[in-house]
Amino acid sequence: MSTTFGVSRPDQAAYMLRAAASGSGRAYKQQLIDLLGLEPGQTVLDAGCGPGTDLPALAERVGEQGTVIGVDRDPVMLARARERTHALREVEVREGDVHALPLDAGSVDRAKIDRVLMHVTEPTEVLAQLHRVTRPGAVVGLVEPDWDTLVVDAEDTRTSRAFTRYTTEKVVRHATIGRSLLRLADKAGFRIETVAATTPVFREFEDADHTLGLGRNMQQAIDAGRIDQDRGRRWFTSLSEGPFYASFTLVTVICSR
Repeated sequence: MSTTFGVSRPDQAAYMLRAAASGSGRAYKQQLIDLLGLEPGQTVLDAGCGPGTDLPALAERVGEQGTVIGVDRDPVMLARARERTHALREVEVREGDVHALPLDAGSVDRAKIDRVLMHVTEPTEVLAQLHRVTRPGAVVGLVEPDWDTLVVDAEDTRTSRAFTRYTTEKVVRHATIGRSLLRLADKAGFRIETVAATTPVFREFEDADHTLGLGRNMQQAIDAGRIDQDRGRRWFTSLSEGPFYASFTLVTVICSR
């Protein structure tokens, strides 16, 4: 098993597809789709759809009389999403920024945004856009992690804590937005219907390294002088040498317009 630090930026489309196909990824996505209460004939928005991971499942729920609109601004993501859905007539993939959604006001029955708000410039602006494009009575699903809850088991707990601190302070733009979803959705004018928290658990080192960026982010922390190089490398190497455990909290908020 390799314990080489992954310092290059991963293929983001492949990263998202692999994460969605994992056991924990399938579980929370299924929960989200179920809680949206999709019905045949509805118009559904996937804001920040990425490579189109969820578009086929949404299309299956709304049927041929429904419409699923995926919006993303990344050309690579858009190409992958169109490739995945080219045979689904009910799916539209549109180029656009989630801060200025390319949809008319009050045109959507259901909407979801999944692990996107932690990356955007202004989450409140994005939530305002979701409020604008949804109809009265619409249901909106929000899912975001709280990276302060990231734990990685190692004998060197001091370095594990330093790794989590670096991740939350430097790697992710809005690292703790998961805990803020309820408050932000309320301020945007939504009514809160359901709040749920799940805990994705990683038992395989390589899966965790891929999803959580253990080696990549550790190298960044070392380069930034936040963690001693020898200590960081010993910590990373030790993770692959025995039983492995890591987890974090993922928050789902279902709200209505």
